[in-house]
Amino acid sequence: MIVSRWWTARAVSALAILISLASADTVIAGGCNFEPLGESRVDSIVDGRTIRLVDGREIRLTGIETVAAGTTQNITTSALAQMVTGHTVTLHGDSETPDRYGRQHAFATVEGATTTVQAALLDQGAAVASGTVVDPACAAELREAETSARIARRGIWAGPNVIKNAESPGDILARIGRFTLVEGKVRSVRQAGATIYINFGPRWTRDFAVTIPKQTAPLFTGTPLKSLENKRIRVRGWIERRGGPRIEASRPGQIEIVGD
Repeated sequence: MIVSRWWTARAVSALAILISLASADTVIAGGCNFEPLGESRVDSIVDGRTIRLVDGREIRLTGIETVAAGTTQNITTSALAQMVTGHTVTLHGDSETPDRYGRQHAFATVEGATTTVQAALLDQGAAVASGTVVDPACAAELREAETSARIARRGIWAGPNVIKNAESPGDILARIGRFTLVEGKVRSVRQAGATIYINFGPRWTRDFAVTIPKQTAPLFTGTPLKSLENKRIRVRGWIERRGGPRIEASRPGQIEIVGD
């Protein structure tokens, strides 16, 4: 009976992956189309965002992040393993140059699928979009997949604590060094020296803020940063401590106006 239940659980999980691939395919297929970087069979999973191919390459999946260690990381790693292990994947990207850790950054598509592994993971609620993809069509594909999972409360979105409250800086500080989503109402937008600050509270030594280096501000052309005052936004990035908790936003996709 235990063995039977185990196989049933595996079958249900595999079916969920196929449904996720199919549903993402019909809604958002075709966004992340970049130059082909070859194909190879997946040998193993390094972590929830990195796969190792039989040719020895490590591929860092572009455009997604995990939002917590522990249970969430296990959800992502398990979903990725079931999706790609032993399968041939086609890689796409804008560069074959590895990062300083020797990993190649790319989008991956499993043989027979027409949507990316990234979009499928997001659609399952097994990851979140990084917000750093520049290509508009690809960024939209990833964001729509994440939104679909969030609305349906799939995967990590079944719990209430994925998005942190900007008015709770202590809760945000507990996530220093981790990728985090934070939501709240913007109090002010100010420039000090070479940095633009999107403030969520009056005390810079304690309250949460988003920082944007002045040299990257021209990238934020869609919405004037000053117009964010008094609007509710959702921001994503890595938590740092500079007085209060901070997220540095270097790409427009890291900031989203909520309910606009």
